[in-house]
Amino acid sequence: MIDEKEIETYLSISPNNFGIYLFDKKKLTDLYKEELNFENNTNIIDLNILNKFLEDNIFKIEKSIGKFIKNIFLIIDDNKMLNLNIGIKKKNYKKKIDKKFLENSIAEAKDLVSEAYLENKIMHIIIETFLIKKKYYQTFEENLYGDQLSLEISFLMIPNSFISKVESVVEKYQIKISGCLNKNYITNFFNKNNLELSEKAYKIQLGCNVNEVQIVPKNYEKKGFFEKFFQFFS
Repeated sequence: MIDEKEIETYLSISPNNFGIYLFDKKKLTDLYKEELNFENNTNIIDLNILNKFLEDNIFKIEKSIGKFIKNIFLIIDDNKMLNLNIGIKKKNYKKKIDKKFLENSIAEAKDLVSEAYLENKIMHIIIETFLIKKKYYQTFEENLYGDQLSLEISFLMIPNSFISKVESVVEKYQIKISGCLNKNYITNFFNKNNLELSEKAYKIQLGCNVNEVQIVPKNYEKKGFFEKFFQFFS
């Protein structure tokens, strides 16, 4: 029997395509994969078709592994997604720009975005550039010194109302949504790699993009104050 800790289930949704993948995290391969392409001229995800798609596949997956699917990750491609790019400047009084100072700067930016976009869920936080003493860095380097840190950060978001509608469908199968990923982001990140969508999603979750701040649920595990919100450069 398959250990639940060794597998992940992904549901890819877009207005004209659905896909469901049971991914083996050790072997890095799909144990189950089914995709559905269909015509849709509305650019709105048809929840009735989604429900039928899940009805046709959830039982098959559960029967194949001898376990119920309890959680699923969404991979979303929809025009309702929002990509917000912001720039921040933070005065540094300790001269050395260490990891903690960087973490606090990002946390403040996240709080500002969360307050301004209350109706949206943040899927990804990606640091595009670091500017220290008029020098740009593509990745964070330890032991840098400067009296000011500037960051360009991208926040990839999806309306909470969109997630709620999808939740209303998957909950019929006693499944909870564990997280959401932006399909365009993960496919573009691996644009030169011939990987399955599920493997791309899994590697993004592992932190293969060193400039992405991994958002960790508050009850994930007991860590320091900051890490209840982020697991930086995991």
